[in-house]
Amino acid sequence: MLAGLDGDDTSHKALLTKLSSYLRAYFKDQLVRVGRSSADAEDLVQETLISLHVRRHTYDRSEPLAPWVYTIARYRLIDYLRRSKSVSLSVPVEFADGIFVESDAAAVDSGIDLSKLLSQLTPKMRVAIQSVKVDGLSVNEAAKRAGMSPSAIKVSVHRGLKILSLLVREREQS
Repeated sequence: MLAGLDGDDTSHKALLTKLSSYLRAYFKDQLVRVGRSSADAEDLVQETLISLHVRRHTYDRSEPLAPWVYTIARYRLIDYLRRSKSVSLSVPVEFADGIFVESDAAAVDSGIDLSKLLSQLTPKMRVAIQSVKVDGLSVNEAAKRAGMSPSAIKVSVHRGLKILSLLVREREQS
Protein backbone atom coordinates (compact mmCIF):
# COMPACT_ATOMS: atom_id res chain seq x y z
CA MET A 1 0.00 0.00 0.00
CA LEU A 2 2.74 2.41 0.93
CA ALA A 3 4.63 1.82 -2.31
CA GLY A 4 1.41 2.33 -4.25
CA LEU A 5 0.77 5.60 -2.43
CA ASP A 6 4.27 6.67 -3.39
CA GLY A 7 3.43 6.18 -7.07
CA ASP A 8 4.45 2.56 -7.72
CA ASP A 9 1.61 1.39 -9.98
CA THR A 10 2.88 -2.19 -10.06
CA SER A 11 2.74 -2.42 -6.27
CA HIS A 12 -0.71 -0.85 -6.22
CA LYS A 13 -2.03 -3.37 -8.76
CA ALA A 14 -0.42 -6.22 -6.82
CA LEU A 15 -2.10 -5.01 -3.63
CA LEU A 16 -5.53 -4.87 -5.27
CA THR A 17 -5.01 -8.34 -6.76
CA LYS A 18 -4.04 -9.79 -3.40
CA LEU A 19 -6.89 -8.04 -1.58
CA SER A 20 -9.43 -9.34 -4.10
CA SER A 21 -9.08 -12.93 -2.87
CA TYR A 22 -9.53 -11.86 0.77
CA LEU A 23 -12.49 -9.67 -0.11
CA ARG A 24 -14.11 -12.43 -2.15
CA ALA A 25 -13.97 -14.83 0.82
CA TYR A 26 -15.22 -12.11 3.21
CA PHE A 27 -18.21 -11.20 1.03
CA LYS A 28 -19.19 -14.79 0.32
CA ASP A 29 -19.19 -15.50 4.05
CA GLN A 30 -21.14 -12.36 4.93
CA LEU A 31 -23.74 -12.86 2.19
CA VAL A 32 -24.40 -16.41 3.33
CA ARG A 33 -24.67 -15.20 6.95
CA VAL A 34 -27.47 -12.80 6.01
CA GLY A 35 -29.31 -15.44 4.00
CA ARG A 36 -28.25 -14.22 0.58
CA SER A 37 -26.60 -16.01 -2.29
CA SER A 38 -22.84 -15.72 -2.45
CA ALA A 39 -23.19 -15.07 -6.20
CA ASP A 40 -23.12 -11.30 -5.65
CA ALA A 41 -19.72 -11.45 -3.96
CA GLU A 42 -17.84 -10.69 -7.18
CA ASP A 43 -19.75 -7.45 -7.75
CA LEU A 44 -19.02 -6.44 -4.16
CA VAL A 45 -15.33 -7.24 -4.62
CA GLN A 46 -15.18 -5.00 -7.71
CA GLU A 47 -17.07 -2.17 -6.01
CA THR A 48 -14.76 -2.39 -3.00
CA LEU A 49 -11.62 -2.42 -5.13
CA ILE A 50 -12.87 0.72 -6.89
CA SER A 51 -13.59 2.34 -3.53
CA LEU A 52 -10.16 1.39 -2.23
CA HIS A 53 -8.54 2.84 -5.34
CA VAL A 54 -10.56 6.06 -5.32
CA ARG A 55 -10.24 6.61 -1.54
CA ARG A 56 -6.63 5.47 -1.11
CA HIS A 57 -5.56 9.03 -0.36
CA THR A 58 -7.56 8.77 2.89
CA TYR A 59 -5.41 5.91 4.18
CA ASP A 60 -3.34 6.92 7.21
CA ARG A 61 0.18 5.54 6.70
CA SER A 62 0.67 5.22 10.46
CA GLU A 63 -2.30 2.85 10.86
CA PRO A 64 -2.63 -0.84 9.94
CA LEU A 65 -4.06 -1.51 6.50
CA ALA A 66 -6.50 -4.34 7.33
CA PRO A 67 -8.96 -2.29 9.47
CA TRP A 68 -9.11 0.42 6.80
CA VAL A 69 -9.83 -2.15 4.07
CA TYR A 70 -12.36 -3.95 6.30
CA THR A 71 -14.21 -0.70 7.01
CA ILE A 72 -14.57 0.10 3.33
CA ALA A 73 -15.65 -3.49 2.56
CA ARG A 74 -18.21 -3.35 5.37
CA TYR A 75 -19.69 -0.13 3.98
CA ARG A 76 -19.87 -1.66 0.49
CA LEU A 77 -21.76 -4.61 2.00
CA ILE A 78 -24.13 -2.30 3.87
CA ASP A 79 -24.74 -0.30 0.68
CA TYR A 80 -25.48 -3.56 -1.16
CA LEU A 81 -27.98 -4.60 1.52
CA ARG A 82 -29.65 -1.19 1.33
CA ARG A 83 -29.86 -1.34 -2.46
CA SER A 84 -31.18 -4.86 -2.53
CA LYS A 85 -34.12 -3.81 -0.33
CA SER A 86 -34.42 -7.33 0.93
CA VAL A 87 -33.10 -6.84 4.41
CA SER A 88 -34.53 -9.61 6.52
CA LEU A 89 -34.63 -10.39 10.20
CA SER A 90 -31.60 -12.63 9.77
CA VAL A 91 -29.23 -9.67 9.29
CA PRO A 92 -26.53 -9.89 11.96
CA VAL A 93 -26.79 -7.22 14.63
CA GLU A 94 -23.39 -5.74 13.76
CA PHE A 95 -24.82 -4.61 10.39
CA ALA A 96 -28.13 -3.29 11.69
CA ASP A 97 -26.87 0.17 12.61
CA GLY A 98 -25.35 0.76 9.18
CA ILE A 99 -28.33 -0.48 7.20
CA PHE A 100 -30.80 1.93 8.73
CA VAL A 101 -28.61 5.00 9.04
CA GLU A 102 -30.07 7.83 6.99
CA SER A 103 -27.27 10.40 7.17
CA ASP A 104 -23.63 9.69 6.48
CA ALA A 105 -21.41 12.67 5.74
CA ALA A 106 -18.70 10.51 4.15
CA ALA A 107 -21.23 8.89 1.82
CA VAL A 108 -22.57 12.32 0.85
CA ASP A 109 -19.07 13.66 0.17
CA SER A 110 -18.10 10.64 -1.89
CA GLY A 111 -21.44 10.86 -3.73
CA ILE A 112 -20.68 14.45 -4.69
CA ASP A 113 -17.18 13.48 -5.83
CA LEU A 114 -18.60 10.58 -7.83
CA SER A 115 -21.19 12.83 -9.48
CA LYS A 116 -18.48 15.27 -10.56
CA LEU A 117 -16.36 12.45 -11.95
CA LEU A 118 -19.26 10.76 -13.75
CA SER A 119 -20.26 14.06 -15.37
CA GLN A 120 -16.96 13.97 -17.28
CA LEU A 121 -17.85 10.69 -19.03
CA THR A 122 -19.87 10.18 -22.19
CA PRO A 123 -23.58 9.63 -21.55
CA LYS A 124 -23.30 5.91 -22.46
CA MET A 125 -20.46 5.35 -20.01
CA ARG A 126 -22.17 7.38 -17.29
CA VAL A 127 -25.45 5.44 -17.62
CA ALA A 128 -23.65 2.10 -17.69
CA ILE A 129 -21.54 2.80 -14.59
CA GLN A 130 -24.44 4.38 -12.72
CA SER A 131 -26.68 1.41 -13.46
CA VAL A 132 -24.21 -1.42 -12.80
CA LYS A 133 -21.76 -0.06 -10.22
CA VAL A 134 -23.85 2.48 -8.33
CA ASP A 135 -27.45 1.26 -8.61
CA GLY A 136 -26.40 -2.39 -8.42
CA LEU A 137 -28.25 -3.63 -11.49
CA SER A 138 -27.07 -6.70 -13.34
CA VAL A 139 -25.58 -6.16 -16.79
CA ASN A 140 -28.78 -7.49 -18.39
CA GLU A 141 -30.99 -5.21 -16.28
CA ALA A 142 -28.80 -2.22 -17.10
CA ALA A 143 -28.91 -3.08 -20.79
CA LYS A 144 -32.71 -3.20 -20.76
CA ARG A 145 -32.94 0.08 -18.84
CA ALA A 146 -30.50 1.88 -21.17
CA GLY A 147 -31.68 0.30 -24.41
CA MET A 148 -28.21 -1.08 -25.05
CA SER A 149 -26.85 -4.58 -25.55
CA PRO A 150 -25.27 -6.34 -22.55
CA SER A 151 -21.89 -6.31 -24.28
CA ALA A 152 -22.19 -2.55 -24.90
CA ILE A 153 -22.87 -2.10 -21.17
CA LYS A 154 -19.80 -4.17 -20.28
CA VAL A 155 -17.58 -2.23 -22.68
CA SER A 156 -18.94 1.12 -21.47
CA VAL A 157 -18.37 0.18 -17.83
CA HIS A 158 -14.85 -1.05 -18.57
CA ARG A 159 -13.87 2.03 -20.58
CA GLY A 160 -15.58 4.38 -18.16
CA LEU A 161 -13.77 2.90 -15.16
CA LYS A 162 -10.45 3.31 -16.95
CA ILE A 163 -11.23 6.97 -17.58
CA LEU A 164 -12.41 7.47 -14.00
CA SER A 165 -9.18 5.93 -12.74
CA LEU A 166 -7.16 8.38 -14.85
CA LEU A 167 -9.29 11.32 -13.69
CA VAL A 168 -8.82 10.36 -10.05
CA ARG A 169 -5.07 9.96 -10.54
CA GLU A 170 -4.86 13.39 -12.21
CA ARG A 171 -6.92 14.92 -9.42
CA GLU A 172 -4.65 13.45 -6.75
CA GLN A 173 -1.54 14.75 -8.48
CA SER A 174 -2.82 18.31 -8.69
